Amino acid sequence: MIQLSLKAARVNAGLTVKEAAEGVGVHHQTLSKYEKDSSDISVSLLNDLSELYQIPSDFIFLGKQYELIRIIKQQREQEAI
Repeated sequence: MIQLSLKAARVNAGLTVKEAAEGVGVHHQTLSKYEKDSSDISVSLLNDLSELYQIPSDFIFLGKQYELIRIIKQQREQEAI
């Protein structure tokens, strides 16, 4: 299953950090922090963002941004073999 980072999901929804944060009732710096590391995001906030971005929460990657990049690189390397 392909997963999107919180930032990618927000950008695909056409929202700025401030717009998305206002939409779910958090400070934009809080949302920005979760876009870098979503490993400790609350389920309720994840569900709110999922609804705002109009994608299932299962499609959102939970973890540190660099981990997602590493996973994508590994998948591409395996596909190239």
